[in-house]
Amino acid sequence: MESLDPRTRPVRKVFTTRAGGVSQSPFDSFNLGDHVGDNPDDVAANRTRLAEIIGLAPSNVVYMEQVHSNTVSVVSQAPHDGSAVETTDALVTTTRGLALAVLVADCVPVLLSDTDAGVIAAVHAGRMGARNGIVKKTVEKMVELGAQPSRIHALMGAAASGARYEVPEAMARDVETKLPGSFTKTTKGTTGLDIRAGLLRQLLSLGVQMIDSDPRCTIEDEDFFSYRRQGTTGRQAGVIWLPTEA
Repeated sequence: MESLDPRTRPVRKVFTTRAGGVSQSPFDSFNLGDHVGDNPDDVAANRTRLAEIIGLAPSNVVYMEQVHSNTVSVVSQAPHDGSAVETTDALVTTTRGLALAVLVADCVPVLLSDTDAGVIAAVHAGRMGARNGIVKKTVEKMVELGAQPSRIHALMGAAASGARYEVPEAMARDVETKLPGSFTKTTKGTTGLDIRAGLLRQLLSLGVQMIDSDPRCTIEDEDFFSYRRQGTTGRQAGVIWLPTEA
């Protein structure tokens, strides 16, 4: 019988929901964002719980100071003081046992892996970052480290859907010029953006063909934090890591 020991799997990808933590309303309950006004002790407890669930030390989970940029950072270890990697929206590593985390509440979390090359990435693809090529730049950085687009697997998590992500028409058309396939109409008939659809087309154009996407909409589905729906709210995470060899 094939072993189900997670340590034997070449890569691990996990997305959280808002359930299972200790934070109080409006951050209830599994908020992992330390920049949204939640009690710092509650956030720390939630992050510790996440690390325990995935079988890693909290110090081996790396977070970002996300600023909606197209900056990609290569990391080999977590910051010594436990802080986030400054002003970046994508993390890339070849270090086993080091988990990369992306925090979202409507933006698209993208987890990328080439297990043959031993290269992984976590990407925060919000409207501006996606428009300005954060995913493309991340794939390019992975290739520099030995990855091949044809071997990269991309997993996109729950995010604001085109059916409900309303934006001004000028904004949508601007994004469409840089991220073709993202312009859409909402269920109300208004102008919208489908960032995941644009990223799908972009990944295919880069030669990445193994793509999976969670279709759930964070604006609609109350299992997730949503800035659009709530304003003041928490953040869920996407986490990726290469297990240490058993």
